[in-house]
Amino acid sequence: MTFIKPGSTIGILGGGQLGRMMALSARNMGYRISVLEPQKDSPCGQVADHEVVAAYDDKQGAEDLSCDVLTYEFENISAETADHLASSLHFPQGSKLLLISQDRLREKEAIESYGLPVAPYKKVESDTDLADAVSALGLPLVVKTTRGGYDGKGQLVINKGDEVSVRELEDNGPFVAEQWIPFDCEVSVIVTRSVSGETATFPVAENIHRNGILHQSIVPARVSDEVQERARKAALTLAESVSLVGTLAVEMFVRDGEIVINEIAPRPHNSGHYTMNACATSQFEQHIRAICDWPLGETTLLTPTVMVNLIGDEVERAVEMRKELGSAAHVHIYGKKEARPGRKMGHVNVLTSDVEATLEQLNVLEEAKS
Repeated sequence: MTFIKPGSTIGILGGGQLGRMMALSARNMGYRISVLEPQKDSPCGQVADHEVVAAYDDKQGAEDLSCDVLTYEFENISAETADHLASSLHFPQGSKLLLISQDRLREKEAIESYGLPVAPYKKVESDTDLADAVSALGLPLVVKTTRGGYDGKGQLVINKGDEVSVRELEDNGPFVAEQWIPFDCEVSVIVTRSVSGETATFPVAENIHRNGILHQSIVPARVSDEVQERARKAALTLAESVSLVGTLAVEMFVRDGEIVINEIAPRPHNSGHYTMNACATSQFEQHIRAICDWPLGETTLLTPTVMVNLIGDEVERAVEMRKELGSAAHVHIYGKKEARPGRKMGHVNVLTSDVEATLEQLNVLEEAKS
């Protein structure tokens, strides 16, 4: 057991919104914050005690954090750099999960090895391999880069009649080709495991995407209790299998009452933002508890919630939502300097006793702005 006392410094690799919300939770628990981020005055840097401006893989920069425990908010750090840091800094998360999650092919192989379902897939290194994958898996087919890519980036959907080529991905490969899953809905589970091995899951979220970016999370997910239990058990199996320390988000497709794991993210996740207002413990506080070896917090859902992402120039929508929905709308803005298309600028958690009515209200507000 390695309990990190309040008053100690937590180092965060990555200065985005996840780091910011992680830092704010850590401050409430009595910790100081040191952050490494390539850009000065980052969202996390704005609330940190110390800001190191350096590349994510800058080993000297990470050591300059001068922290008592190290974590990350974004998996841009390479597993090799993580191994180096673990030799000189207290880094309870280690590199194993980074190594798995940074490569989509390795990720799928690992998930399968734990006895969990993924979409049928093939490794692709050439257009010939891709043609073979089409023959084996059928169309439509989703082709993804194995490294990098998020929010719909780094992937291509091939439909009947399309040219079968990986050139559009602008990557040297290898790639992974996945069978198209005609799912009923998408869900996710946030699971946390502490240094001491205590585990906890947050309620299952139902996720709605637009252009590959999360638009809304609805909690509780509108799926059966059986599906929710399957999703929760899958997340716990993954947590134990990889000896998780910290937070893991597990994104899944639901089809005919069964789950298929789509992707994992070894950190707090956009689909867990609802926990900031809807649970006694947020995913960010839970993550800090886990890496500092506190007992994990209570995760029961206090009230149904719809989380709405604010993308690009949509920050003004938060004002309208607050005006129309009153105190039920809890606004979180990330402090980013520039709004760009597809960029996550904030989110709103709408607490509700009637999810369907709230979704209708949100649709009316959105249509009024379009």
